[in-house]
Amino acid sequence: MKKIWLISTVGRALAVILCVMTAVFFLIRMVPGDPAKMILGEYSTPEAVESMHHALGLDLPLGEQFIRFVKTLFTQGDTGNSIINGTSTRELIADRAPVTLLLIGMACALAIVIALVLATLAATHKDKLLDHLIRIFPTVTLGMPIFWVGILLILLLSVHLHWFPVGGVGEGWWGTLYSLTLPAITVAFSQIPTLVRSLRAQMLEVLESDFVVTLKAARLPSRVILFKHVLRNAALPTLILLGVNISYLIGGTLVVEQVFGIKGIGSLLFSSISKRDFPVIQGIALYCAVSVVIISLLIELLSRWLDPRTKGKP
Repeated sequence: MKKIWLISTVGRALAVILCVMTAVFFLIRMVPGDPAKMILGEYSTPEAVESMHHALGLDLPLGEQFIRFVKTLFTQGDTGNSIINGTSTRELIADRAPVTLLLIGMACALAIVIALVLATLAATHKDKLLDHLIRIFPTVTLGMPIFWVGILLILLLSVHLHWFPVGGVGEGWWGTLYSLTLPAITVAFSQIPTLVRSLRAQMLEVLESDFVVTLKAARLPSRVILFKHVLRNAALPTLILLGVNISYLIGGTLVVEQVFGIKGIGSLLFSSISKRDFPVIQGIALYCAVSVVIISLLIELLSRWLDPRTKGKP
């Protein structure tokens, strides 16, 4: 049973990666703009553009370009060299990846901690003032564009209060963490509302269940009931929701990097899109898809471990 589940899960993951790889390859070539003219300039001659097309392999049929792309990907673990500067896509992404991965990790951790605190307070103070205030928070913030939230936080916490730098990445570990705190809060803002709403609803449902009533009758401490039993049973649907939203979190991180002037994968992506640098765009999309699939797989494994119905099953 476990082998069948694992095989099907890995099969779905590979299918998603293959679909993303194919879609990105063909869709990016439908976007107006010629990489050769981007390199040679606006006043380049038709002969020079044709020669550049041949050098870049853009004069080949799409099918042959796709086969070459797939072959390069599987033999070199790369999507090719950058059209603009000739550097390996893998090297370009690897150079920018650490700051982006750190930002994603910080944002995810903040979203989980803040959502956990708010949902617990709301569920344990049902229909009281604190519960109503916390329930208003997701309603107000859910429709806010993430870049707008970032600009507001910069104006409030950086420009007026001077608590955080306006943008960029500081030096050293402490400087890096300090400078990424505000961007991480901005990215977490996009995930907190849905997580709070889901976790609060699940906690209320568990608090009203028969086994919790039995535990209360047995006079177990409220803290033990809440953290050992209620949270564990309520966390499963919210954890699955986080796995579903992880792609939005990664996408939001790439946008927030532009707002805060962080030289991560996001700035590389937008720069490559403006220059029609196909290999770099394909590489970023593919690596992001692989990251989403791996994280979703880990969350699915954790969900099975938390689900009491799967305990002891093969």
